[in-house]
Order: sequence, then structure tokens, then C-alpha cells
Amino acid sequence: MELQVPPSDGGYELSVVDMHTGGEPLRVILSGYPAEIPGDNLLSKRRHVRENLDHLRRALMFEPRGHYDMYGALLVPSELPEADIGVLFMHNEGYSTMCGHAVIALGRFALDYKLVKEPRSPETQVNIHCPCGLVKAFVEYSNGKTGGVRFHSVPAFAFATDVSVTVEGFGEVVVDISYGGAFYAFVSAQRFGLDVSQSRTRDLVDAATAVTKAVKSQVKLHHPTSEDLAFLYGTIITDGNDAYSSDPTANMCVFAEAQVDRSPTGSGVTARIALQHHRGQIGLNQTRAFRSGATGSEFTGKAVQETTCGDFKAVVVEVAGRAFYTGVSRFVRENDDRLSSGFLLK
Repeated sequence: MELQVPPSDGGYELSVVDMHTGGEPLRVILSGYPAEIPGDNLLSKRRHVRENLDHLRRALMFEPRGHYDMYGALLVPSELPEADIGVLFMHNEGYSTMCGHAVIALGRFALDYKLVKEPRSPETQVNIHCPCGLVKAFVEYSNGKTGGVRFHSVPAFAFATDVSVTVEGFGEVVVDISYGGAFYAFVSAQRFGLDVSQSRTRDLVDAATAVTKAVKSQVKLHHPTSEDLAFLYGTIITDGNDAYSSDPTANMCVFAEAQVDRSPTGSGVTARIALQHHRGQIGLNQTRAFRSGATGSEFTGKAVQETTCGDFKAVVVEVAGRAFYTGVSRFVRENDDRLSSGFLLK
């Protein structure tokens, strides 16, 4: 039987390519959004999509087409002449400013879908304009096939260390806050009597969510270049093994509306390396493996350049991993389907 889109009664169609990086899904949106998204720059396009087209995010991220932990990417034109693609990221709560696992997947996608005119072996550079800035991805390419991807981050920096916050159910908790394209709070699982790789996911999520709520209410963030970037994206629970070692260090990221990252979290690895470099725990070009507490998948990361971001001492971080295709879908919305706009079970 031939696969075809069923007849609909005037609803819309949405086409996507599904991928994953280290187990974390990425739904790349091919069609269904307006051909042009208004806005002079990527951040203004992000605001327009959030304020005017959020029903499409819910339709693709939420059930019955998605799930609580779905993640998406909408490709849009960039105002930067050096950018190959621009991208807006989306999740269960809204729209993020950076996503490393998505950059790794989009590096492959950009070559496989001919968005880069002249791919080169053994590696092709793909400039991806994210809301946080231009991210340079480097995609393995040989005999027409794509492979592993590494990317160089925007300037990443430690925002504040040893910050004491009052966390509901846990009392005073000391956290670090670092930026890797998005802001994260970092805390060891041991503080909560948990193991990032062995404890129940629900217990880790509850602890991380409580920390996120506390930091949001008690710590004011700011970013040197844009207030659009000045918000806490989530909390990363770690194994506490921050000193440089040849052994992998594990973490789990809980972001947005208690969404669990299945991968080691690309922007989280970026922020964690910036924090470790700030503390003198890792030097330039020292490669460290970062393991997901959720799936065991791994990224590698290293600080490759010292720089600044406003008054902050910063580093450019290289993160590397693999992404894979999982399918292609065409979704429909029928006008008389009262659940077609999407729903989530919490």
C-alpha cells in the first residue's frame, strides 16, 4: 500500500525530518510555516514566531504528533551574510537561544539537503546562525556521505560561582551559573543524595526543577549583548567530577518546562567547560568526555580559545558528537479535531 497523506477538510499540513543526537530528538521543520517570517534579525523573528505562530509549535511539539520532551528546529533566513542557515529552536515551553545537539544534527542536515553549495572533504564548515549568535559547525564529509560533527560555540563564560539560593524542599543550595549560548545553573547530584546516572529520573527532575525555580526568583541574570539572552534555561545536575580527567564526567540537563535532555547537552557542555576553565580545572585544548546520565551517550568538549564577552572573561568551546536520521513525516490538521492543537500530559 502506497504511503500517502489522508484527505483533510481544509486543515494544514506540516512536513518534518526527524533526527536524534545522543538520543535527544530533533524535528527539523520543512514546510507548514509561512514562507517568510517577519523581522529584521533572528531575535526579532524569534519574537514574531513566539507571539504569532505559537500554535504551530504546539502542534508539532505536543501530543498527538510529538511528546513532552520533543525538540524542534525551524530554518529561517539569516541577516548575516556569512551564515549558511538561520534557525529558531523550540521545545515544550517555548523557544531557546542555543541548542548544541540541534547544531550537530543540523550540520549533517545542511549538507544532506544541499543547503551548502560546495561541500568539501574531509570536512565542511557550516555556519549556523542561532539566536545566541553565529555557531560554526564542521561536518565530516567523504564520498557524498556525512558523519560526525563538531562545532565552535559563541563566547561562553562563568556568570557567577558559589551562589547560595533557598530551594524549596532542600534548604540552602550552592550553585554555579554559566553561559554556553544559554544560561544554566550547575549543582552536584550528591547535594540531593542522588546519583546522576543511577537515580530515578523523576527524582533528578524534581531536584533540578526546584533549583531552576529558586535561581529564577533569586538571581538576576544579564548578558552583555542582549537582554533576550538573559534568562535561565535550566539546571544541570552533575556527578561532581569537574577536575580534568581522562574519564568521562556525567550530567543530566533539565530545561524549559521540566524537559529532560537525553544527550549530554551541547550548550550545557559548553557552559560547563567555561565554568571548569574559569576555576582552573581544565586548560585550553584539553579534551574531556561528557556522558549523559539519561542514556549514556557521549559528547567531547574542549576550550579552544580565550576571548571576552563584555566584561566577562570567556572561552570558545568545541563540542563534538554524532546525529542520526530517524524518519520523515507529513502531519495534517483536520478542522473538526478538537485535540489537533496539541496537549501535554504532566
